[in-house]
Amino acid sequence: MQPLEDGGKPRAGPPMPEFVKTYVRVVDRASWYMGLFAMYLVFAMIGILTYASLMKVFFVPSIWTIELAQFVMVAYFMLGGAFSLREDDHVRMDLLYAGWTMRRRAGTDLVTGLALIFFLVALQIGGIASMIYAFQYSEKGFSAWAPYMAPIKVVINIGLFLTLLQAIAIWFKDWARYRGEPMS
Repeated sequence: MQPLEDGGKPRAGPPMPEFVKTYVRVVDRASWYMGLFAMYLVFAMIGILTYASLMKVFFVPSIWTIELAQFVMVAYFMLGGAFSLREDDHVRMDLLYAGWTMRRRAGTDLVTGLALIFFLVALQIGGIASMIYAFQYSEKGFSAWAPYMAPIKVVINIGLFLTLLQAIAIWFKDWARYRGEPMS
């Protein structure tokens, strides 16, 4: 085992199980590809809004463009969540955190990671209930276009699930860091 980055000694104990390392690799890769896909949704949204602007200025305005752009934005946001966690691009209060040792940061991340996982599980439960409702009652939006809501709720749940999987993978990485063991 290698020593911790802050000079501490590695913890004794069995090495990180291989299935955990495999899980982290698979989820990291899935998050990367989903994030790449989500990045391209910005171009779809730009296309929709450009079409809306041209139709409004030169022709008859469309009733569906703004709401569809909102749906694409929701997909971009939700499907990019796991990528954001993977790349450590989320919000963190670094005022105290930056000055801590690697082990203390990892320990704190273990605790806050559990809170994040609990929160994401609660969101997923609510999202699944909302998605089931949308399918059961053919839920539609309240706009003049009145689109079916089930497709966007499926996308929201996929995004939540991938973010939950990535949060668990990050928790495993923090566990390895806390133990002083490299994940790779």
